[in-house]
Amino acid sequence: MTLPTPEDTAPDPRPLHLRIAADLRDAVMNGELAPGSKVPSTARLKERFDASNATIQKALQVLKAEGLVVGRAGAAVTVRENRQRTVRPACSLTPATAGAAYPWLAQFAGPARAEARSELVGVGEAEVHGDIAAALGQENGSPALLRHQLITVDSEPAELVSSYYPLDIARGTALAEYRRIRGGSPTLLKELGFPPRTSVDRVSARIPTQAEHAALRLPGDLPVLRTLRTVYGYDHRPIEVTVMVKAGHLYELQYEFTPE
Repeated sequence: MTLPTPEDTAPDPRPLHLRIAADLRDAVMNGELAPGSKVPSTARLKERFDASNATIQKALQVLKAEGLVVGRAGAAVTVRENRQRTVRPACSLTPATAGAAYPWLAQFAGPARAEARSELVGVGEAEVHGDIAAALGQENGSPALLRHQLITVDSEPAELVSSYYPLDIARGTALAEYRRIRGGSPTLLKELGFPPRTSVDRVSARIPTQAEHAALRLPGDLPVLRTLRTVYGYDHRPIEVTVMVKAGHLYELQYEFTPE
Protein backbone atom coordinates (compact mmCIF):
# COMPACT_ATOMS: atom_id res chain seq x y z
CA MET A 1 0.00 0.00 0.00
CA THR A 2 1.38 3.40 -1.00
CA LEU A 3 0.83 6.40 1.23
CA PRO A 4 -0.63 9.46 -0.48
CA THR A 5 1.83 12.18 -1.41
CA PRO A 6 1.29 15.85 -0.53
CA GLU A 7 0.27 16.41 -4.15
CA ASP A 8 -2.58 13.89 -3.74
CA THR A 9 -4.05 15.44 -0.61
CA ALA A 10 -5.26 18.80 0.62
CA PRO A 11 -2.39 21.08 1.68
CA ASP A 12 -1.50 21.32 5.36
CA PRO A 13 -3.04 24.64 6.45
CA ARG A 14 -0.68 25.14 9.39
CA PRO A 15 2.02 27.84 9.24
CA LEU A 16 5.32 26.51 7.92
CA HIS A 17 7.12 26.72 11.28
CA LEU A 18 4.44 24.52 12.90
CA ARG A 19 4.71 21.98 10.09
CA ILE A 20 8.48 21.87 10.55
CA ALA A 21 8.06 21.52 14.31
CA ALA A 22 5.63 18.65 13.75
CA ASP A 23 8.13 16.72 11.60
CA LEU A 24 10.97 17.31 14.07
CA ARG A 25 8.72 16.38 17.00
CA ASP A 26 7.94 13.08 15.32
CA ALA A 27 11.66 12.41 14.86
CA VAL A 28 12.23 13.00 18.58
CA MET A 29 9.29 10.86 19.67
CA ASN A 30 10.07 7.90 17.42
CA GLY A 31 13.76 7.89 18.38
CA GLU A 32 15.17 9.02 15.06
CA LEU A 33 16.62 11.92 17.02
CA ALA A 34 17.83 10.14 20.14
CA PRO A 35 18.03 11.71 23.62
CA GLY A 36 21.20 13.79 23.87
CA SER A 37 21.71 13.95 20.11
CA LYS A 38 22.05 17.18 18.18
CA VAL A 39 19.20 18.47 16.08
CA PRO A 40 20.35 19.04 12.46
CA SER A 41 21.94 22.44 11.95
CA THR A 42 19.90 25.44 10.90
CA ALA A 43 21.58 25.32 7.49
CA ARG A 44 20.53 21.71 6.95
CA LEU A 45 17.00 22.38 8.15
CA LYS A 46 16.72 25.42 5.86
CA GLU A 47 17.69 23.25 2.92
CA ARG A 48 15.43 20.35 3.91
CA PHE A 49 12.33 22.43 4.46
CA ASP A 50 13.07 25.25 2.01
CA ALA A 51 12.55 27.74 4.80
CA SER A 52 14.16 30.91 6.07
CA ASN A 53 16.41 31.11 9.11
CA ALA A 54 13.67 32.93 11.05
CA THR A 55 11.14 30.18 10.27
CA ILE A 56 13.53 27.44 11.43
CA GLN A 57 14.19 29.31 14.66
CA LYS A 58 10.44 29.66 15.28
CA ALA A 59 10.03 25.91 14.77
CA LEU A 60 12.85 25.14 17.22
CA GLN A 61 11.36 27.56 19.73
CA VAL A 62 8.12 25.56 19.65
CA LEU A 63 10.02 22.38 20.56
CA LYS A 64 11.94 24.19 23.30
CA ALA A 65 8.67 25.39 24.82
CA GLU A 66 7.42 21.80 24.76
CA GLY A 67 10.51 20.64 26.64
CA LEU A 68 11.68 18.32 23.88
CA VAL A 69 14.92 20.13 22.96
CA VAL A 70 17.30 22.57 24.64
CA GLY A 71 19.74 25.12 23.31
CA ARG A 72 20.21 28.80 22.71
CA ALA A 73 20.56 30.98 19.65
CA GLY A 74 23.93 30.47 17.97
CA ALA A 75 24.58 27.16 19.75
CA ALA A 76 23.74 23.55 18.95
CA VAL A 77 20.22 22.43 19.85
CA THR A 78 20.01 18.96 21.45
CA VAL A 79 17.24 16.57 22.34
CA ARG A 80 16.56 16.57 26.08
CA GLU A 81 17.38 13.41 27.95
CA ASN A 82 14.52 11.18 29.09
CA ARG A 83 11.80 13.44 27.83
CA GLN A 84 9.44 10.79 26.51
CA ARG A 85 8.64 8.22 29.18
CA THR A 86 7.02 4.84 28.75
CA VAL A 87 4.16 3.99 31.10
CA ARG A 88 3.15 0.35 31.55
CA PRO A 89 -0.44 0.33 32.82
CA ALA A 90 -0.31 -3.33 33.88
CA CYS A 91 1.73 -2.44 36.97
CA SER A 92 -1.07 -0.24 38.31
CA LEU A 93 -2.73 -3.25 39.95
CA THR A 94 0.47 -4.35 41.67
CA PRO A 95 0.42 -3.62 45.42
CA ALA A 96 3.44 -1.87 46.90
CA THR A 97 5.63 -3.87 49.26
CA ALA A 98 6.40 -2.47 52.71
CA GLY A 99 8.65 0.58 52.46
CA ALA A 100 8.81 0.48 48.65
CA ALA A 101 7.57 3.06 46.18
CA TYR A 102 4.26 2.43 44.48
CA PRO A 103 4.96 0.43 41.29
CA TRP A 104 2.70 2.70 39.24
CA LEU A 105 4.60 5.73 40.53
CA ALA A 106 8.09 4.25 40.16
CA GLN A 107 7.56 3.84 36.41
CA PHE A 108 7.40 7.61 36.03
CA ALA A 109 10.92 7.84 37.44
CA GLY A 110 12.22 5.71 34.58
CA PRO A 111 15.80 4.43 34.20
CA ALA A 112 17.18 7.90 34.96
CA ARG A 113 15.71 7.67 38.48
CA ALA A 114 13.89 10.96 38.25
CA GLU A 115 12.07 12.08 41.38
CA ALA A 116 8.44 11.08 40.95
CA ARG A 117 5.93 12.16 43.58
CA SER A 118 2.18 11.93 44.05
CA GLU A 119 0.38 14.83 45.70
CA LEU A 120 -3.13 14.29 47.01
CA VAL A 121 -5.06 17.45 46.15
CA GLY A 122 -8.63 16.50 47.01
CA VAL A 123 -10.84 13.82 48.58
CA GLY A 124 -14.62 13.93 48.83
CA GLU A 125 -17.96 12.97 47.35
CA ALA A 126 -18.69 14.22 43.83
CA GLU A 127 -21.37 13.79 41.20
CA VAL A 128 -20.42 11.58 38.27
CA HIS A 129 -21.52 12.07 34.69
CA GLY A 130 -20.95 10.72 31.20
CA ASP A 131 -18.43 7.95 30.69
CA ILE A 132 -17.42 7.94 34.36
CA ALA A 133 -20.99 7.31 35.50
CA ALA A 134 -21.42 4.66 32.81
CA ALA A 135 -18.18 2.92 33.84
CA LEU A 136 -19.34 2.85 37.47
CA GLY A 137 -22.76 1.58 36.41
CA GLN A 138 -24.43 4.60 38.04
CA GLU A 139 -26.94 7.24 36.98
CA ASN A 140 -25.77 10.65 35.75
CA GLY A 141 -25.57 13.03 38.70
CA SER A 142 -25.29 10.29 41.31
CA PRO A 143 -22.51 10.56 43.94
CA ALA A 144 -19.24 8.66 44.20
CA LEU A 145 -16.10 9.07 46.29
CA LEU A 146 -13.40 11.01 44.42
CA ARG A 147 -9.67 10.99 45.17
CA HIS A 148 -7.79 13.55 43.06
CA GLN A 149 -3.99 13.47 42.71
CA LEU A 150 -1.24 15.25 40.78
CA ILE A 151 1.89 13.32 39.82
CA THR A 152 5.07 15.34 39.37
CA VAL A 153 8.42 14.27 37.91
CA ASP A 154 11.41 16.35 38.97
CA SER A 155 8.93 18.95 40.26
CA GLU A 156 7.21 19.23 36.86
CA PRO A 157 3.51 18.27 36.63
CA ALA A 158 3.19 14.97 34.76
CA GLU A 159 -0.28 13.49 35.21
CA LEU A 160 -3.66 14.27 36.70
CA VAL A 161 -5.28 11.25 38.37
CA SER A 162 -8.95 11.22 39.42
CA SER A 163 -10.17 7.97 41.00
CA TYR A 164 -13.85 7.30 41.70
CA TYR A 165 -15.29 4.64 44.04
CA PRO A 166 -18.86 3.48 44.75
CA LEU A 167 -19.96 4.97 48.05
CA ASP A 168 -20.99 1.62 49.54
CA ILE A 169 -17.34 0.53 49.14
CA ALA A 170 -15.58 3.76 50.10
CA ARG A 171 -17.59 5.38 52.89
CA GLY A 172 -16.04 4.99 56.31
CA THR A 173 -12.78 3.59 54.92
CA ALA A 174 -9.29 4.98 54.32
CA LEU A 175 -10.39 5.78 50.76
CA ALA A 176 -12.48 8.63 52.16
CA GLU A 177 -9.66 10.03 54.31
CA TYR A 178 -7.38 12.85 53.20
CA ARG A 179 -4.16 10.87 53.33
CA ARG A 180 -2.13 8.49 51.22
CA ILE A 181 -3.16 4.85 51.22
CA ARG A 182 -0.55 2.43 52.52
CA GLY A 183 0.24 -0.03 49.71
CA GLY A 184 -2.02 1.80 47.28
CA SER A 185 -5.68 1.29 46.42
CA PRO A 186 -5.23 -2.34 45.16
CA THR A 187 -4.00 -3.34 48.61
CA LEU A 188 -6.81 -1.53 50.43
CA LEU A 189 -9.54 -2.79 48.11
CA LYS A 190 -8.35 -6.34 48.71
CA GLU A 191 -8.40 -5.77 52.49
CA LEU A 192 -11.97 -4.44 52.17
CA GLY A 193 -13.07 -7.63 50.41
CA PHE A 194 -13.03 -6.23 46.88
CA PRO A 195 -9.82 -7.56 45.30
CA PRO A 196 -9.18 -6.20 41.79
CA ARG A 197 -9.67 -8.93 39.19
CA THR A 198 -9.67 -7.20 35.81
CA SER A 199 -8.70 -3.77 34.51
CA VAL A 200 -9.98 -2.28 31.25
CA ASP A 201 -8.43 0.84 29.72
CA ARG A 202 -9.99 3.16 27.16
CA VAL A 203 -7.35 5.54 25.78
CA SER A 204 -8.08 8.62 23.71
CA ALA A 205 -6.19 11.69 22.53
CA ARG A 206 -7.93 15.03 22.89
CA ILE A 207 -7.31 18.74 23.31
CA PRO A 208 -6.95 19.50 27.04
CA THR A 209 -9.57 21.35 29.02
CA GLN A 210 -8.69 24.71 30.54
CA ALA A 211 -8.13 23.11 33.95
CA GLU A 212 -5.92 20.35 32.50
CA HIS A 213 -3.92 22.86 30.45
CA ALA A 214 -3.23 24.97 33.52
CA ALA A 215 -2.52 22.12 35.96
CA LEU A 216 -0.11 20.34 33.61
CA ARG A 217 1.48 23.62 32.39
CA LEU A 218 1.04 22.53 28.80
CA PRO A 219 2.49 24.51 25.89
CA GLY A 220 0.34 25.43 22.92
CA ASP A 221 -2.58 23.23 21.93
CA LEU A 222 -0.97 19.79 21.86
CA PRO A 223 -3.31 16.92 22.74
CA VAL A 224 -3.27 15.00 25.99
CA LEU A 225 -3.60 11.27 26.49
CA ARG A 226 -6.73 10.48 28.50
CA THR A 227 -7.07 7.02 29.97
CA LEU A 228 -10.39 5.91 31.42
CA ARG A 229 -9.61 2.83 33.51
CA THR A 230 -12.30 0.62 35.00
CA VAL A 231 -11.20 -1.92 37.61
CA TYR A 232 -13.58 -4.82 38.20
CA GLY A 233 -13.87 -7.12 41.20
CA TYR A 234 -15.80 -10.33 41.56
CA ASP A 235 -18.90 -10.75 39.36
CA HIS A 236 -17.47 -8.08 37.04
CA ARG A 237 -18.54 -5.32 39.42
CA PRO A 238 -16.83 -1.93 38.92
CA ILE A 239 -14.93 -1.11 42.11
CA GLU A 240 -12.74 1.75 40.86
CA VAL A 241 -12.85 4.08 37.87
CA THR A 242 -9.83 6.31 37.24
CA VAL A 243 -9.26 9.08 34.72
CA MET A 244 -5.58 9.76 33.99
CA VAL A 245 -4.51 12.73 31.86
CA LYS A 246 -0.94 13.30 30.72
CA ALA A 247 0.86 15.27 28.00
CA GLY A 248 0.60 13.37 24.73
CA HIS A 249 4.00 14.50 23.46
CA LEU A 250 5.89 13.32 26.56
CA TYR A 251 4.44 9.90 27.28
CA GLU A 252 3.63 6.64 25.55
CA LEU A 253 1.67 3.65 26.85
CA GLN A 254 3.03 0.13 26.55
CA TYR A 255 0.62 -2.80 26.65
CA GLU A 256 1.63 -6.44 26.57
CA PHE A 257 -0.64 -9.23 25.33
CA THR A 258 -0.41 -13.01 25.52
CA PRO A 259 -2.19 -14.97 22.74
CA GLU A 260 -4.92 -17.22 24.08
